[in-house]
Amino acid sequence: MSLSLEIDLLRSFAVIAEVRSLSRAAERVGRTQSALSQQMKRLEEIVDQPLFQRTGRGVVLTNPGERLLVHAHRILRLHDEAMADIGGKGLSGNIRFGCPDDYAAVFLPSLLRQFSSQHPHALVEVVCGPTPRLIEQLEKRALDLAMVSLPDSGSSLDIIRHEQLVWVGGTGMDPAHFDPLPLAVSDPDTLDHIAACDALRRAGRAYRIAYASSSLAGLTALVRSGQAFAVITRTAVPSDLCVLDADPKLPALPKVGISLKFERAHPSPLIAAFAEHIRLKLPLL
Repeated sequence: MSLSLEIDLLRSFAVIAEVRSLSRAAERVGRTQSALSQQMKRLEEIVDQPLFQRTGRGVVLTNPGERLLVHAHRILRLHDEAMADIGGKGLSGNIRFGCPDDYAAVFLPSLLRQFSSQHPHALVEVVCGPTPRLIEQLEKRALDLAMVSLPDSGSSLDIIRHEQLVWVGGTGMDPAHFDPLPLAVSDPDTLDHIAACDALRRAGRAYRIAYASSSLAGLTALVRSGQAFAVITRTAVPSDLCVLDADPKLPALPKVGISLKFERAHPSPLIAAFAEHIRLKLPLL
């Protein structure tokens, strides 16, 4: 009897490939790390190829693993579409969703892929921008739902996830060599801009707004130029930039909270389902 690819094994495999860590993947899928390792051993026996290579920082896919991942995503998507269609559980319609650039880059790929598997006939239109601009769009009814940043109160029931703001510089950039400190920041009413300026003022450190950009790509490009420092969430820091939160020349920064805001008090079932999906999945990413 020929061996076949099992859906549960492929689903666990796709999660490990996404988070690059057996321990984090085990938390995501609700299994022990030992059980997950046994699943991957079984999958490797089925395909008769090594799928992962363990490193000091987690696991990376082998070449056969990369090739299997392409098929796994396709198989899982078709499987979930079929189950949603046959079970009559999938919702359809459009969602106009707003999200800051840094959250979009880090969280949206996984959130949208998982939601699409449950509701393959739903269309999510994504608009990126700073939180104040997204709130303006909600007030104009140009968006149905937005993921926004809030000051971190520590106990707010509205906060889904907490994110640490950090100082970011290019390779070899030393804040001690700059006086005043040049900043690349977003709009003046955004939390990163306010946090950076407030922290420097309290520390008595001179600074100047050297560059401004409302997009994460713009801010990171400015930092890569070596002409300015930025403040962004830790999870959004690209691998080629340096987190400087331990630098004695820079003051500590606060955390921010991630929350959801609706365009109306009673959203449609599709929008409510997407919001609930984010509330459940975002803390685990």
